[in-house]
Amino acid sequence: MSEEPKIWDLFAERVAVSPADLMALDDRGRQMSFAELHDTTLRVSAGLAELGVRNGSVVSWQLPTWIEAVIFTLALSRLGAVQNPLVPILGLREVEFICRQAGTDLLVVPGTWRGIDYAEMASTIASASRGPRALVAARSLPEGNPEHLPERDAAISPTWYFYTSGTTADPKGAIHSDSTIIAAARGFSGELGITERDRLSMVLPLTHVGGIIHLVASLVTGCALVLADVFDPDGTTRQLRNQGATILPGSVPFLQAFFGFQDRHPELDPLFPAARMMLHGGSSKPPRSHYQAKERLGLPVVSGYGMTECPMSTFGSPDDADEVVAMTEGRAAPGVEITVVRADGEQAATGEVGEVRVRGAQLMKGYVDASLEEDAFDEMGFFCSGDLGRLDERGYLTIDGRLKDIIIRNMENISAVELENLLYAHPKVAAVAVIGIPNVRTGEHVCAIIEPSNPEDPPTLEELNEHLLATGLSNRKLPEQLELVDELPRNAMEKVIKADLRRRFQPVESK
Repeated sequence: MSEEPKIWDLFAERVAVSPADLMALDDRGRQMSFAELHDTTLRVSAGLAELGVRNGSVVSWQLPTWIEAVIFTLALSRLGAVQNPLVPILGLREVEFICRQAGTDLLVVPGTWRGIDYAEMASTIASASRGPRALVAARSLPEGNPEHLPERDAAISPTWYFYTSGTTADPKGAIHSDSTIIAAARGFSGELGITERDRLSMVLPLTHVGGIIHLVASLVTGCALVLADVFDPDGTTRQLRNQGATILPGSVPFLQAFFGFQDRHPELDPLFPAARMMLHGGSSKPPRSHYQAKERLGLPVVSGYGMTECPMSTFGSPDDADEVVAMTEGRAAPGVEITVVRADGEQAATGEVGEVRVRGAQLMKGYVDASLEEDAFDEMGFFCSGDLGRLDERGYLTIDGRLKDIIIRNMENISAVELENLLYAHPKVAAVAVIGIPNVRTGEHVCAIIEPSNPEDPPTLEELNEHLLATGLSNRKLPEQLELVDELPRNAMEKVIKADLRRRFQPVESK
């Protein structure tokens, strides 16, 4: 009999300990306790079983962050299905590829949501030769009699397939188990000190690995989830305030929305009276984000580092010093090992930049396409992240960008992340991405792509470069090209999709 922890067992234990405690609140004002959620989940489990879902069935699902989606994933856990949550940005080509590679038996979609007809997409995929069955679940789920549920096979460890967004190639499917997800949730909860008194905001997609970890964190700690399927600057800000969220999203787009709401409603002070911290993940954090949030909202912006393959590898603490919170991604979570490796394959010294490699209990079991694993792990079993970073003497990790985000101009390496962090501090910059553009004379040149704080008064390249020089930056690193955009392209986790920017801004002849 397997001794690996199971998500369903965690759920049952939580229901036994705190049945009446609130588990979920949504943007429609609905609430469910752990016991209410458990009863509904059993009925949905029975309904899915009547549709043929059983232990080992592969179910791909693309539901928004609804209470129904929480019920659905727990129902699949009860049945021991192989779960394949799909983030909302994945379209027909990607979902069709994933269903074929994963061997999907059932594809579940929300109907029409945010103007996208997911039902039509699912029908197209289902009509293909050997395509999966399709189920439209537009805020409704099949239910049945729990007395007819099959017995659970406790020896089976449920499997999860989490696919990357596939912005530059076919999506990659990371294989996880209940135990890897639970390990990530325990580390995340422990580092942040989450308890049953917290209300954890869930503005990110539940179908992202981070979303599932948030759900399991609720089972581990007894905290409630504040669910919002779409981020609306006014509506979601009011929801998080009115529903007493204690842990808020803290990436740049959310901060800008909160600050804008605060400017329009100065009478609401403090804006988030119940909150104690904000969370940032999915991309490197501009240091000024923490200081701005502390000044304007009285809240720290705590960072974490991870990836689909090894989520929640590090996390900071709200009790860390401001400089540590602002500049680093925290320290390794319990049981996680991090090493930094130089280009020559040798371990980097303290403070030296190299590739970040990780291993631990939350590390994936492998890829759905096993041929991808050869280059993914080193000889010690560490996952090769492709991220550049450094560890200080206390073990705090700082991320300096991706290997591919290093811009090589005149044979000199220029860090895109360094420039982005400095440019974020300019008052006319709301958001920024820095990319390298091929250049016949210098190899690459530096292009800064800016969302202006005020579109009527955007920054000029000269203003930005004067700002950079004032920080002490070498003039050899200055951007040579400035592009202004209304909005940077972002994925479901609000991470800028630089591949889209590289395609959009083609090489120009160097002056």
